[in-house]
Amino acid sequence: MNIVSSAARQIILDTETTGMNQSGGPVYVGHRIIEIGGVEVINRRLTGRSFHKYINPQQTIDEEAIAVHGITNERVANEPLFKDIYEEFVAFIDGAELVAHNAPFDVSFIDHEFSLLTPKGPKVKELCSVLDSLAIAKFLHPGQKNNLDALCKRYHIDNSRREYHGALLDAEILADVYLAMTGGQTKFNLSLDSGHTDGAEGGIIRLDDNRAKLKVISASADELSMHEQRLDLVAKSGKCLWRN
Repeated sequence: MNIVSSAARQIILDTETTGMNQSGGPVYVGHRIIEIGGVEVINRRLTGRSFHKYINPQQTIDEEAIAVHGITNERVANEPLFKDIYEEFVAFIDGAELVAHNAPFDVSFIDHEFSLLTPKGPKVKELCSVLDSLAIAKFLHPGQKNNLDALCKRYHIDNSRREYHGALLDAEILADVYLAMTGGQTKFNLSLDSGHTDGAEGGIIRLDDNRAKLKVISASADELSMHEQRLDLVAKSGKCLWRN
């Protein structure tokens, strides 16, 4: 599995809904989106652009869902309908790679909203490609918890503000998790941050020949002795390659 995407522009996205699908099918019919949050990443850097909308679903939100995301019926009663934010949302995701945690969930809900506007409306995958960060997490960490909270703990990402699930906050956290999980910064271009202008984008930046030499710290006699003792233990259990 190639975990590092080649897409230059990505939208890290999350949604909150009125409830969960009860049928177990691939399409989440019967529930609606009440919040969409997304952040833009270009060349693995957050650009600062985001999309965030609360949406009036025109139906009651399940109590179980409110317990998860904290969004009440009163909170969204005066928010726009999905049809009112449709064009702005499509413009934000169009042509990008959409990254979501358990992407089939979010994509199914968005496709359902599209279908309510017009039966022949677009599908998400007709507008952009889709990458499931949960599938990547399961590939990297099989048999472990791979929800967003568990991944934040594993990759030392601060999620202390996450008292409830919220679409924009979760998208921001997922962006940090996704970038860390897929290797963080993919190339070091010192000219971007240090004021250097020599060299092209991604090129080699030469260090000053007169720079101070790196300090070399040698192992102490005690450390060498402990190292030999450890190799003795390795040798007892089989061939010790370090002594060849």
